[in-house]
Parts: sequence; structure tokens; C-alpha cells
Amino acid sequence: MHVFYTPNIKISQELPEEESQHCTRVLRLGAGDKIVLTDGKGCFYKATITAANNKRCLFDIDETIHQEPLWKGNLHIAMAPTKNMDRNEWFAEKATEIGINQLTFLNCRYSERKVIKSERIEKIIVSAVKQSLKARVPLLDEMIDFKSFVQQEFEGQKFIAHCYDEEAEKIHLKDALKIGEKALILIGPEGDFSEQEVALAKEYGFRPISLGNSRLRTETAALVACHTFNLINTL
Repeated sequence: MHVFYTPNIKISQELPEEESQHCTRVLRLGAGDKIVLTDGKGCFYKATITAANNKRCLFDIDETIHQEPLWKGNLHIAMAPTKNMDRNEWFAEKATEIGINQLTFLNCRYSERKVIKSERIEKIIVSAVKQSLKARVPLLDEMIDFKSFVQQEFEGQKFIAHCYDEEAEKIHLKDALKIGEKALILIGPEGDFSEQEVALAKEYGFRPISLGNSRLRTETAALVACHTFNLINTL
């Protein structure tokens, strides 16, 4: 089943240009063919193509289907991007497939990448939403400095994963999560958060957590956190 992303479906019954081209040029669909759409806000739509050419594809909505949330609570991952952009894109894709509500990239002291171009990642997220048959597109934030981010208000559980020796303070994420609650999890760069950043996060209510006994790459740690949250909160 091919799903087309139509974020403005409430005001326009026409596929966005890129989706129109995929529908008509690649899949060779035309007037009378049935398609499935999502607005990325929680609904699928069964529709019928009414007119199509190489640039435009119009449709009528036949049925609206609301998709209930696929997991309890709300997951926000904030991570320092890796130097290799492919790894950031890989995480965004896989986290979307598994289940995530919001993704923020952090500019940390030891970050190897200081700039993120979000347009391509946004496209990867939308593609993963369609592929995994989800009706909600995760929110992707602009990159933000670590200090500014941790000082923001957040209603829910707040965690920071780091590699410093604080065994007495750390609790495994699976044991710390509360089912059905919002969770914000900080994941550091390959060089880890600085000690000052860890101290600042703790000052603003972030609890140190463990993701297991192995030292993980940034994108792996972020995905383990995402998977753990979903195992705890899957309906």
C-alpha cells in the first residue's frame, strides 16, 4: 500500500508536487485509481484520484480514518549530531519507524558537527512515517545550544545518558521510565557531554541513566533509548 503525505489536506485536495510526481510518473496512477493519504496529524484518508498529469494530482476523499496513538506517553530525544551525517539520518529514520514524538539536535561542547540542515532529515522522517504506516509525523526542531535547551520548561521525566562513573546515581532507563508519561532523554556526542554540562543538566532536574553495560555510539545510544521507551509504553 502506497501512502502519500498531504499535510494541507484540510484546505487543498491536491497532492504536493513531489508526491504528485511520484504518484503519476513513478506509480503511473491516474483518474479513478484509489490511494491512501495521511496528514501527519493522526489521520489516514482513503481517496480517489479525480484528475492527474505529470505535475498535478487531484483527489476526492472517500473515508477518514483516525489512528489512535501507537504508544503511551510522549518521547522526546535530544541528541548531539554525529560528524557523519548518514548516522544522524539513519537514527531519524529508525526512530520514526519504532516510535518517537520529537527530535532535537544539540550543540554541545564536544560536538563534532555544529550545523544541521533539517530539510533532508524532515524528508527522511516523512518517508519513514509512510513506510511504517503511521499517521503522525514527529516534530523536528532546529539545532539548539545545550545550555539553552536544558533550561527550557518540560513537563515530564527528564534523563541524561553519560559515561562518567556515577554508578550510585545511575538507574537503567527501563527501570526509571513511568508508563504513559512524557520523557525527555539527552544523548551526548562521541566525546560525551562535558562534566559541566552533566552538572548543569542535573541542576535542572535531569536524572543520570544507564542504557546498559556497553559503551554505545551516539546514534546507537539514542536508538536504544527510543526502543526501551517503546517496549515499556507499547499499547
